[in-house]
Amino acid sequence: MRPRTLDEVVGQDAILAPGKPLREAIERDLLQSIILWGPPGTGKTTLARVIAEITKAHFVAFSAVLAGIKEIKEVMAAAQDRRRRMGRRTIVFVDEIHRFNKAQQDAFLPRVEAGDIVLIGATTENPSFEVNAALLSRSKVFVLQPLGAEAVETILRRALDDRDRGLGAADVRVSGEAVAAIALFANGDARAALNLLEFSAAAAPMDPATFVRNVDLPQLEQSIQRRALLYDKGGEEHYNLISALHKSMRNSDPDAAVYWIARMLEAGEDPLYIARRLVRFASEDIGNADPQALVVAVAAKDAAHFIGMPEGNTALAQAAIYLATAPKSNAVYTAYGAAAADAHTQAAEPVPLHLRNAPTKLMKQLEYGKGYQYAHNERDAVADMECLPESLADRRYYRPTERGFEKEIKRRLDGWEKVKQERRQKKEEAE
Repeated sequence: MRPRTLDEVVGQDAILAPGKPLREAIERDLLQSIILWGPPGTGKTTLARVIAEITKAHFVAFSAVLAGIKEIKEVMAAAQDRRRRMGRRTIVFVDEIHRFNKAQQDAFLPRVEAGDIVLIGATTENPSFEVNAALLSRSKVFVLQPLGAEAVETILRRALDDRDRGLGAADVRVSGEAVAAIALFANGDARAALNLLEFSAAAAPMDPATFVRNVDLPQLEQSIQRRALLYDKGGEEHYNLISALHKSMRNSDPDAAVYWIARMLEAGEDPLYIARRLVRFASEDIGNADPQALVVAVAAKDAAHFIGMPEGNTALAQAAIYLATAPKSNAVYTAYGAAAADAHTQAAEPVPLHLRNAPTKLMKQLEYGKGYQYAHNERDAVADMECLPESLADRRYYRPTERGFEKEIKRRLDGWEKVKQERRQKKEEAE
């Protein structure tokens, strides 16, 4: 049921509708090197095959899973020779181009630059990370979107009606509810939808009176065990989902937070990876606005590790909901960032003498610890001595907000600063 013309391609109107640049280039046989990026079952290989039917150029297709550097060099040499002798371009389609290493991808560059080949690369991974920069700069990236349920239903009905390539001659009847359910289950993957349709039709019992196989919703549910969620623990979707979780919690949205956690856990994500991100969030986005947040996050990590999965999922969900509903502050995060910047850019001054311990006689002679003020001997247990290096005196890194417990911290800091200023003023008046 693979489409044979551009008009048969469903669900990619954003790049293939009449008048779109990619369609114009294909139909006029003026295609330049492109990268087709999209999830499985969205039409990347189909589009390459349609181009092969339309173009007058020589078309070569191979898979990065099976081909090596030797095969690439042979194809490149043949393309160079073909263009020199016949003036004919070669279109090279590489399925799963992200599986090629840098050296293999580099082998295409000379022939792409010389115009001997037009490269079409198909990938499910983000080309920014998986295709080397030199090749990417010479190609136009087109993004194929996951197919909507309506588009998948169109493909399924086409398969049911087609007597030559589909199930039209197979005496199979599939209810509208079942078609809709298959489209939803496929999660935007036309290949998965057609596979399930074919399996369900083959497995359906035959009506002895009509000799027709009927696929209804109850029958379909027996064929569907569990939907395989689109997820690559080492790829972009991994980072997209953890980003969604982090930003949902930051925006105090517990419903979104628990949904993104469920998406990751149900797809097989390592629960301890999620736990580590929760711990990080507790200090980065909540900090001292709710000091208990870090305690909850670490406890969730311990719980998930202790009882394992799937029972540990509720501990992680509980922590995510707590973090999402906690008061927010990035004051700790910005304080560390500013301090780290000074540590890298400012002179690394020695620790002031009054802050050094003096466990030996020599150290005392060198005035280690001289001028140190023991805070517990002072009113309010705070001394007016400077604890930063001289060049950074009075620098303020931590600026608590007015949210949550940080409001109390700010009140304390303001009070202590007032005490220090009063003591300094008295010292100046005494001098």
